[in-house]
Amino acid sequence: AEKLQGLGRLDAREHKGKTALLVAVTANQPQIALDLLSLGADVNACDVNGQTPLHLAASSGLHPGVLTPGVTPPLVPTGMTPLHCAAVAHCASIRPPSGPRPRDPGLQSPPVDRLSCLYLLLSAGASLVSQEIKSNMTVLHVAVKEGNIELVRYLLRIPLPNKQDFVNMKAHGHTALHMAASLHGNAHQKEALQLLLREGADPSVRNQEHLQPAQMLQRGPEGEQVKPPGPSPTGPRAPPLCSRDVK
Repeated sequence: AEKLQGLGRLDAREHKGKTALLVAVTANQPQIALDLLSLGADVNACDVNGQTPLHLAASSGLHPGVLTPGVTPPLVPTGMTPLHCAAVAHCASIRPPSGPRPRDPGLQSPPVDRLSCLYLLLSAGASLVSQEIKSNMTVLHVAVKEGNIELVRYLLRIPLPNKQDFVNMKAHGHTALHMAASLHGNAHQKEALQLLLREGADPSVRNQEHLQPAQMLQRGPEGEQVKPPGPSPTGPRAPPLCSRDVK
């Protein structure tokens, strides 16, 4: 690294378009990343996908504290902030493995580490209300859609002056409550509904198909457990969900 610095090539890119700092962060090597930063590596350098070292650190579970504080990286082409990257990574880390495990266990961070990454990003000023450009999803939408109840609990515990507005934000017409109602067969559906309703989710809001959350619940015995009392919501005036109905 010092030789590259002396040649003025500390931020030279390899064949995949990554600088040494981007490579170090991707490989989850915090000490190397710190050394590169101390020598003046560009913390805002982007890879071919528009991701900065902070985006990659959030995705890999690397401690964001290794990067320069106070830096506000640009959105990647999909519109994801580092906080979105961390949320997506946390969701991926709790899914059962579908393929062979990585050869180096160090390349995978456990869920708790990724939750710490979210905490650090929020402590550094990351915004909970930021929406991903393509899907319009906040990190709460991401967590609910994935059925990640641990992350849903964590996000809803964060104090906000406009908590109800945050909970009712829409992603292409769907609130987080709509997404929770669509978690058919998920073991955490009921708790997700309870938590959202408790924090002010509005069960009367309709999506772009003019459906309320109650109309998106699954049919059959499982749906009956979380469905409010009354006739089946087949028409436009479906009975709304209430927090006392989801027990």
